[in-house]
Formats: sequence, C-alpha cells, structure tokens
Amino acid sequence: MARTILITGASSGLGEGMAREFAARGDRLALCARRTERLDHLKAELERDYPGVTVSVRALDVDNHDQVFEVFRAFQSEFSTLGRVIVNAGIGSGQALGTGNFEANRQTAETNFVSALAQMEAAMEIFRQQEQGHLVTVSSVSAVRGMPGSINTYAATKVGLAALSEGLRVELAKAKSPIRVTTLYPGYIKTAINEQIKNAPFRVDAKTGCKAMVKAIESGRAECFVPGWPWTAVGFLLRRLPVSALAKMF
Repeated sequence: MARTILITGASSGLGEGMAREFAARGDRLALCARRTERLDHLKAELERDYPGVTVSVRALDVDNHDQVFEVFRAFQSEFSTLGRVIVNAGIGSGQALGTGNFEANRQTAETNFVSALAQMEAAMEIFRQQEQGHLVTVSSVSAVRGMPGSINTYAATKVGLAALSEGLRVELAKAKSPIRVTTLYPGYIKTAINEQIKNAPFRVDAKTGCKAMVKAIESGRAECFVPGWPWTAVGFLLRRLPVSALAKMF
C-alpha cells in the first residue's frame, strides 16, 4: 500500500535522491524546498518515469518556522495522512571558532538544529493527532565525536539533532506509542554540499548513498549508519579514540 512521505530539502542532494528511490517504490511524495523550479522539474521527471505516482510540491524555507507548520499541515490536508516525515534540509557551511566567521556558524546552527526542531515539532503534532507515523532525522557520522575546524559547528548541530531524536524515542517508548523515530548517520555521500572536499574517505555516489538511506529507513531500526559498511565500524572506532588520535586524523 502506498504511503505518503514528506521530505524537506528535496530539490537536490540526499533529499532528491531519496525522493527518486521512494517514487520507484510507488509511494506518494510530498516534497518541499526553497527552490521551487527544481522541485517542479523533479516532479515532472518522477511523473514521467513512474506513471501513476503522486507527487506534490510546495515552497518551504525551513528557517521560516511558521511556514514549516503551514506547509506540513497543508500536505496533511491534501493527503489526509502523512505516513513518514524525513527531516533532511540542512547546510554545511561553518568555520573554525574565533576566526571572525560567527555569522556562518550561527546560520549553520540555526538551520541544522533550530529549524530541524521546528520540522520535528510540526511532524510530531501531526503524528500525535493521527496516532501513527514515522519520523526520520538525518544526522551525520560527524555527530559521534566533536570535530575540529570548519566542521565543528556542523558536527555539533548533528549531535544535537541525534540527541533530540533519541529523547523523543525514549518518550514514545514510555508512552507505548506506535509512532517511530529513526536517526540516520550518513558517511560521505557525494552531493553538492561536499563534492569539493578532498579528504572524503569511503565516499560513495549519490545514488548508492540514497539507496542505502532508504533501505535503512525501511528497516525500521532506531539508528543506522549509512552505508552500513564501513560506517558502522568507523562510528564504533571514532567513539573510542582518544582526542590525541582524533587530532592526528583531522
């Protein structure tokens, strides 16, 4: 049975890639992003490649928190129910602390954490009303430890997002709620946000990475490193290395 899947940041990168994978499975798609021209192009492409698939698109700037609630509710009204919400929108800018680039770090913190919180609030409001749903948050392998330099703030936001997701899982388990929460920890997946990075070990192309992300989401597990190999092992090791070892690596 087709489900309705809402994906933020769906006009490019991981969001676009996941939309393609879910369309191939026959799911209904509620796609939103700032760049509506790219969303319109993606909608036309998916409807051409997968006849019968339902794709709805709406403009959304996740930093406009009131708009987040408005768009999520509009999608729910359009489709009657939302089966899954994937909190994917984010940015990767940032600089080493104390180098005069506070604005870049502030924007990263705002978009990747506060705006992610708004998306989670909007999704959970709907799921609580429905008494069902699957919330997926896209964190990062960088969330397993504090990271230096330009990735410091970005990694910290992904730690916060993962902790927020885990706290919600605890709350829902305590209430014996059928609502599920999954946190993804992607490794290096080649998209516009990281294609200029030279030191990107084990990087995979977007199609491979997004296929692994969708497989992880469908598994229903609470937390998943993607692709599973080698990032599950890498995450395990990173959590246990001393700071002196991390300093040599990064």
